[in-house]
Amino acid sequence: MDRNSAIGMGLIAAIILVYSIFFMKGPEQKPAPQTKKTTTAAASSTPPADDSLATAQRAAQLGEFGALATGQNQTTVLENQVLRVSLGSKGGRVEEVELKNYKTWDQKPLILFDTKSSQQEFSFQTKSGHSIRLSDLFFQPAAVKNLTVNEKPAKSITFTAQVAPGQVIEQVYILKDDSYEVGYQLNFRGMENVVAQQPVLLSWTDELKRLEKDIKQNRNHSTVNYYTADGSFDKISASSTDAETEKIEEPVKWVANKQNFFTAAIIAQNSFANAEVSSSFNAEDTTQVKTLKSKLTIPVADALTGKANFTYFFGPNDYDVLKNVTEGFDDNLELGWGIFAYVNKLLIIPAFDFLEDFIPSYGIIIILLVLYIKLILSPLTYKSYISMAKMKVLKPEIDAIKEKHEGDMQKTQAETMAMYSKMGVNPMSGCIPMLLQIPILFAMFNFFPNSIELRQEPFLWAHDLSTYDVFAMLPFTIPFYGNHVSMFTLLMTASTILYTWSNNQVSTVQGPMKFYSYLMPVIFMFVLNSFPAGLSFYYFVSNIVTFGQQALIRRFVDDATIRKNLEEYQEKNKGKEPKGGFQKRLQEAMKAAAEQEAKRKKGTK
Repeated sequence: MDRNSAIGMGLIAAIILVYSIFFMKGPEQKPAPQTKKTTTAAASSTPPADDSLATAQRAAQLGEFGALATGQNQTTVLENQVLRVSLGSKGGRVEEVELKNYKTWDQKPLILFDTKSSQQEFSFQTKSGHSIRLSDLFFQPAAVKNLTVNEKPAKSITFTAQVAPGQVIEQVYILKDDSYEVGYQLNFRGMENVVAQQPVLLSWTDELKRLEKDIKQNRNHSTVNYYTADGSFDKISASSTDAETEKIEEPVKWVANKQNFFTAAIIAQNSFANAEVSSSFNAEDTTQVKTLKSKLTIPVADALTGKANFTYFFGPNDYDVLKNVTEGFDDNLELGWGIFAYVNKLLIIPAFDFLEDFIPSYGIIIILLVLYIKLILSPLTYKSYISMAKMKVLKPEIDAIKEKHEGDMQKTQAETMAMYSKMGVNPMSGCIPMLLQIPILFAMFNFFPNSIELRQEPFLWAHDLSTYDVFAMLPFTIPFYGNHVSMFTLLMTASTILYTWSNNQVSTVQGPMKFYSYLMPVIFMFVLNSFPAGLSFYYFVSNIVTFGQQALIRRFVDDATIRKNLEEYQEKNKGKEPKGGFQKRLQEAMKAAAEQEAKRKKGTK
């Protein structure tokens, strides 16, 4: 690579290094949490005898709802091909959600939501001045009904709590086949004279369970996301180590408790009037990832008029699933910002999904994905190589110019640019192809750490391509490296050094720049040791393929041919003025700077 290319690669490397240090954290291996077991048996929640006084006091506090303060909790299950949702008659609320097609990192049932770790509370005010929480009331469950919703089979259950004749609180849950969405309706029927004209408050506290091996990476991808009614997506910073709270004064469409690979969310058919969200975690607690809290206000008129309709989402951060939920919901999958997200959505994910339909091994899919990307980028690879080769064959002339103007950098640069112009060489043509590849480079840095398709998928010695591979454990911890050896990272480092050596064979870079080109792969070896194995394997294969591409180009394009083409260009354009454009303007700027420097030196004598 030439000097400009080396500088460009150095800047790219620095950007990646900063990104990886601040946005991708290392591992922390700790014991797994205990998972709460799901039960469908009816469980008594009638308080013991010595609690009867407290029960009576609570019933008195509920005012006209006091008769609903006692009862027996009955658990009902709504189940389809992908979800198992347990609902309790105490509060008429979701008690547990199991994602049937997934397991935790230690192969236990994946319980995304339960009453021990996650509490949802609907509360409202009465005209008599009482504050009522639905979790304090016992509802009567109806029989599960089979129905059709949008031409899909579904199951439905209704929980009712009768306050007085003609006055009923009703909660309806609907689960369609093969869906991660649970429909929810809250209705206050005939209660216009009971419920105060104040918003219904939904408070949701979610202590995220540890679902992944690398809890630090999981924490750095876990946060509260939200989407406003005017179409703006926002979130609490996932990488922040401090407790954070945000108040959203405008209407909110949905709020999502998003983890690395899974999301639990509530979506309003209309909108929440406003919201307050917060995030915090205890670094010493290795059983929970983070504590996420949301306070959402629902216009009471919606509940009184049958418009308080919502959708719960309990599912994977799979792009093909998320994009069909609601507007902006696919932003829960971190695909990068701006152009990087579009590269993933339009280029990487479609190719990955296509290969996934035919090939069972994700390691082979990554190899084919590399070949696909390299085929797309092959014109840029060829152009970059030719540019570096041109620089190399002109090295004798460049050295002569340096010797002629020894110590005068500006004159050296001006004359070098003039020589490039005569020979038809654009010094930026080696750097531009590299810059055009940056969107794909950064897209991959977002795709692999967030691709649920790679979760728990083994390849060779790696047990899970979505996290780091452990080829060997060290009896000590190396700063910035860790206490494990990732073989894919070592292979990536070795292949990068090989690729750098290959580039340097056609490069004019000398001295410190050449040393740094070999140093950067070693630095990345430390940074990427705790990155997903799939990412390291991708870059290892990519380096090998690029090395092969350059070897193939070298067989058909030798230095003598390039030299001949340059001399023919020089002879053909002899006596002609150089064409306009960036190169000409750069040449004129350097010439003017050299003349200015010469005048300055002459004036100081």
